[in-house]
Parts: sequence; structure tokens; C-alpha cells
Amino acid sequence: MREEDVQSLLSMPDALAAVEQGFRDLGTGDAKNEPRRRVQLPHVMLNVMPAGWASRGYLGFKYYTVGSQGIRFWFHLLDAKTGALLAVMQANRLGQRRTGAATGVASKFLSRTDATTIGIVGTGWQAESQLEALCEVRPIRRIRCFGRDRSRRTAFAKTMASRLGTEVVPADSAKEAIEKADIIVAATVSSDPVIQGKWLQPGTHVNAMGANRIDARELDDEVIRRSSVITVDSVEQAKLEAGELVQPIEKGLLTWKKVRELSDVVSGKIRGRKADDEITLFKSLGIAIEDVAVGSIVYERAQKEHVGTELPL
Repeated sequence: MREEDVQSLLSMPDALAAVEQGFRDLGTGDAKNEPRRRVQLPHVMLNVMPAGWASRGYLGFKYYTVGSQGIRFWFHLLDAKTGALLAVMQANRLGQRRTGAATGVASKFLSRTDATTIGIVGTGWQAESQLEALCEVRPIRRIRCFGRDRSRRTAFAKTMASRLGTEVVPADSAKEAIEKADIIVAATVSSDPVIQGKWLQPGTHVNAMGANRIDARELDDEVIRRSSVITVDSVEQAKLEAGELVQPIEKGLLTWKKVRELSDVVSGKIRGRKADDEITLFKSLGIAIEDVAVGSIVYERAQKEHVGTELPL
């Protein structure tokens, strides 16, 4: 299936429901996930992400290449009983929707139920699905956005206000976007912190989804220090990729014992937010079970609606 097929078949509400169920089954042991593996050659890096969803009967893996010619994403879905290949999809849009959905699920379980304002740093393509998902899980009334390019953030605010039917205001600084927000999103490619803990008001929920390298982070140490609840999509993957956590741990400011997996919250193994004044954090790295969850929805809907091209194998 091509990108336009995925676009037409995968709505954000469907992505949210699928990713939430994927996390729940991961927490109960009905799904399994393996961390991203990377192979670097002189000109191209290959990234591979596999997972299995026993309760739904699927296996799958996403792979993508990063090089001078850009990034190419593909997803393969297989039958968990027979191993048969069920579908091959272009996976750029798939990844965007599932990444937004992961933020939405985390915010559903960790943000205050009366959260109405969002502050987002980053106005790129991924930022769009972040806001779409958050507006599905909370009654959002106002969004402040900041990106380094003034014209781009102004255009982003106008586009998202029209799409979401809510107020979206461009901010003149990251601090202005973040201060007084109930839910915060970092969606940048920055290697250095773009959000400072001193900007956060009590009761804030923070989502950081841009950086996935040990040497890159979007949050400073103060955000980590002030967070009562720290969750990730995968602790194993976080140890390889989450600079926001690895660097404070190396400084002795945090231990891995305090870092919990979102699947444990969603499945009810542990409590998330315990009080309205707590600051909570979700560090999103993007894991394979999210791809299998949304990929299975696309496949099932394509079968029902006869979308895509059948290939003789």
C-alpha cells in the first residue's frame, strides 16, 4: 500500500485506540517488542524495528534508511500463526500517525483530565499529529507553538487552527509557548535542550518525542528533577537512545529504577499521576508495537474496502 492509501485508511481516533491496546497488551505480556537496531554504513544507515502482537495474531517490522537521498520508510505485516506475509506498506504517514497517537495515549493516562492548554516547541510535520492526537484525548481550547522560523510557525498556527477548530497562537519564544501550558510537547530535531524545567507550572504533563540519540536531548536536567512520574515507551530502548534520561543518570540525578514503561500504566500495573500538582513526563522514542498496532488497522480496513494492490507471491 502507498502513502495515500495509509492516509485514507488510518484516522487519528483509530490510531489512538490501536496504540492504546498495543501498550495494554505489551503490559500484560500479550505483545512483545524489540528495540530499534541500527546498521551504519558509509553512506546509509538502516534502522529495523520488530514486534509481535499475539492477541491480535500479527507480527511486523518497520525498516527505514537514512542517507543523502533522504529517508525511506517501509512496514511489513505477517500472520503470527503461519508466518505468511500479509501486507507491505509505505510507512512515513504510518509513523507520523502512530507517533502522535503514542503522545495522545500517554497524555490520556498522565495529564490532568481538566487540561485545556498546550505548549509545543517544534512546528514540523510530526508536530501536526502530536496536536491532532492531544485534541482527541483532552478538551483543548488554546495552543501556543514555537519554531525558530517566524513565518513557518505563523503558517503552522494558521493551518492547525483551521484543522483542529481551536485557537493556535504562534509564540515568540519557547518559554512563551511553554509557560502556563497544561500539556507540553517537544517535537524538534535539536541536540540541546529546548525546554527548561523552571518554566513548568505544577500539574504539567510533558511529552518529549524529537530526540532518539544518546547525545541529543530536548529537556534540561531540571525537567527530569521536577518530574514525579517518568515514563518511556521502552526502557530497553531508552537505555540506548534517550539522552534526556541517560545523561542525568550518568550525573547521578536519576536512576533507571524511577523510569517506568507506559505499558505498565496503561495496563494498570502501576498508577500514573497521583495528584493534580505533579509534573509527569513521557519520553517517546517510537517503538515497533506502535507500528504493528496501526499497521494491522490499515491492513484490516484495506481488506474490507478493497484498497491497495494485490501481489502474487
